[in-house]
Amino acid sequence: MAKDKSIFTCTECGGTSARWMGKCPSCNAWNTLIEGSTEPAAGKNRFGSVHASLAPTSEVLPLSAIEAADFDRHPTGIDELDRVLGGGMVEGGVVLIGGDPGIGKSTLLLQAVDALQRSGMSTLYVTGEESGAQVAMRSRRLGMPDSQVPVLPEIQLEKILHTLQARQPGIAIIDSIQTVYSDQLTSAPGSVAQVRECAAHLTRTAKSTGTTIVLVGHVTKEGALAGPRVLEHMVDTVLYFEGDTHSNFRLIRAIKNRFGAVNEIGVFAMTEKGLKGVSNPSAIFLSQHSEPVPGSCVMVTLEGTRPLLVEIQALVDSGGPSPRRLSVGLDRDRLAMLLAVLHRHAGVACMDQDVFVNAVGGVRISEPAADLAVMLAITSSLRGKPLPKGFIAFGEVGLAGEVRPAPRGQDRLKEAAKLGYTVAVVPKANAPKKSDKSFEGLTIHPVERIEEAMQVVRGLD
Repeated sequence: MAKDKSIFTCTECGGTSARWMGKCPSCNAWNTLIEGSTEPAAGKNRFGSVHASLAPTSEVLPLSAIEAADFDRHPTGIDELDRVLGGGMVEGGVVLIGGDPGIGKSTLLLQAVDALQRSGMSTLYVTGEESGAQVAMRSRRLGMPDSQVPVLPEIQLEKILHTLQARQPGIAIIDSIQTVYSDQLTSAPGSVAQVRECAAHLTRTAKSTGTTIVLVGHVTKEGALAGPRVLEHMVDTVLYFEGDTHSNFRLIRAIKNRFGAVNEIGVFAMTEKGLKGVSNPSAIFLSQHSEPVPGSCVMVTLEGTRPLLVEIQALVDSGGPSPRRLSVGLDRDRLAMLLAVLHRHAGVACMDQDVFVNAVGGVRISEPAADLAVMLAITSSLRGKPLPKGFIAFGEVGLAGEVRPAPRGQDRLKEAAKLGYTVAVVPKANAPKKSDKSFEGLTIHPVERIEEAMQVVRGLD
């Protein structure tokens, strides 16, 4: 039975009940009652005081009269992590990082918090899934036997908050938010009510004390962060750890960042001494062919502010009466649309062929600038003729067969030229001026329609 300080609220109608019920007594909806806590005493709310707020109360001012000061950042010393964070940890910021078990979340955060401790910043590592001895063992395995990071093995929220108030660390790691529970609720740790309540208290503490708090979150089978969706709205930054646990490479992607660019990625390699940043991530997403092969086309995609070269591979084979369309790392529905455009405007028919498309390296490409590279890779596989060595392409293809410009096309071309690519087929709007000497060694073929791109490629055979 629930305690007197617990109350159950319906997520559909907002009705309340003193005890949990399978069906809401107000709207009769099933399984919609979520546990919460009532106010503990008169004049106080569940955060301690009716006057508690994220910041001191001040007068109402117009935006033009408010001084706009940039946030102070504390670099972690790990360049790829700082890139995703927007330059480093922000005072009073709350970061949520999620990923599959064993992918390296705790390893990376222990490396980061140790680097911050060595730089003179006060730190605290709260572990709810491991004992202090296990964290110390990992520290020694990572080559940090003399680490001075304070470790608190604790899962009770009230004790964690007391320690944060007493020590006032510059940064605190909560590993993980699903293991923390509050005495104000009777539900088990990891439940929706506990995760939401604990995250709300920790966020309020971060804003009021200036402590940067990093929450580690579990993910579901679908790859989304476990717990309520409101958890992502509470925090300032949401990072996702991606990558195959059987591969040495890991990606950290910023899904939300109030202090920096979103969709920024950091690339790491897992070594015996922990995660190391990769200075040239394009090498991960390019297969090493001694000679050009049919069905392969390199494109330049944008991940946040970083241009990356990614190889698109296509395989076209006889499919019979019910051909399959399968894509890995690309939108499958968009693949079907591109095949229709390819048939209608370029005369390349694949209606009786199986078409498989893959983005090398496990990267996911969501931008339409991959359209042109996908269509050229499919055509190359169908013809059985490879594209020229040092060839790249990018551009969005519309239903009318037009090749639309891609954002920051000049930066994409500069990245390709820097890595030694010599031939590029790009939208005409992205072609640089002839007077620009930044692309010497790169022959650029601007096109306006998909038919022109096909003609250019056939002329390069």
